[in-house]
Amino acid sequence: MNTGKSKWLALVGMLVAGMMLLAGCGSSTPGAKQENKKVSLAVLKLTSSAPLFIGMEKGYFKEQGLELEPQWFDAAHPIAVATASGKVDVGATGITASLFNMASAGQKISIVADKGREQKGYPSSALMVTKKMWDEGKTKIEDLKGKRVGITQKGSTFHYMLGRLLESKGLSLADVEIVPLTKVSALMAALESGQVDAVILNEPNVTRVVTAGYGKVVASVGDVMEYQTSGIFFSPDMMKDKDKAVRFLKAYVKSTRYYYDAVLAGKNGKEAEEVVGIIAKYTGAPVAEIRQGLPYIDRDGVLLERDIATQINWYATNQLIEKPLDPKVVADTSLLTQAIKELDKK
Repeated sequence: MNTGKSKWLALVGMLVAGMMLLAGCGSSTPGAKQENKKVSLAVLKLTSSAPLFIGMEKGYFKEQGLELEPQWFDAAHPIAVATASGKVDVGATGITASLFNMASAGQKISIVADKGREQKGYPSSALMVTKKMWDEGKTKIEDLKGKRVGITQKGSTFHYMLGRLLESKGLSLADVEIVPLTKVSALMAALESGQVDAVILNEPNVTRVVTAGYGKVVASVGDVMEYQTSGIFFSPDMMKDKDKAVRFLKAYVKSTRYYYDAVLAGKNGKEAEEVVGIIAKYTGAPVAEIRQGLPYIDRDGVLLERDIATQINWYATNQLIEKPLDPKVVADTSLLTQAIKELDKK
């Protein structure tokens, strides 16, 4: 009898051990605790960075086992360089000629998601003139002929927007004197002092200038063209680490959905005010200014891929891209598609 009891206890022990083994094997299945990973992020303190601010503030990246390490930049080009070189995992900034030139030269950098578009009805970037110009009746795009127009730098999103706006009225970049001033703050100072007659600016800076009274909006870019202004970029190593990449994008899409539903879907209630407050915290802009210029961002963070080809063609036509480039080399939304599928399974 003791022998039978011993065998029975041994059998129970084996079953328990087997169950524990199965539980351990299950740690790699969906829903199990994930390994914590660090993600370095290069980003600008702009309203269009709202989903990233939301994700950090509400803990969406932490939910995915990611520790976000933001690095604050002042311009788009250095972010592209830092991302392509692998100094950061993720870049969040404007899509520029320098990005396309790096890609055509063989540097690996992938635009994986939307970070802000120019879209009709959603003021984000604008062409502005001095109050003096406005008071003289020069209130239209075509009135810029022969005038000095400030942009950040050649090949920038501001350069692109200026060119496209001029073309919409039968003009070209050759019809104005372009003044590259590197920084947005320098553009604002030059407009205020009259060093330039006009500038391209983005929010919340457009509202700041209007509020200060030294500049007037001639045209909102989104009212003239649909344009994928900025994107989320992944470094080569980030693209290879699909687990980390998809986790990041799941958190990002959760953030874009929160932003879209709170701000763009017409709720304009408690959640909208929360989003405005989060943006104010990270950008330092006053709440009243932020409310005036909340940009359009796709609810699922989906990139307007067809516009990437349009941009490449424009930059090539204006001799700002050195070599031909296939849009598929820089735009890769496969990981975003996977992230959305995984999110929607729950």
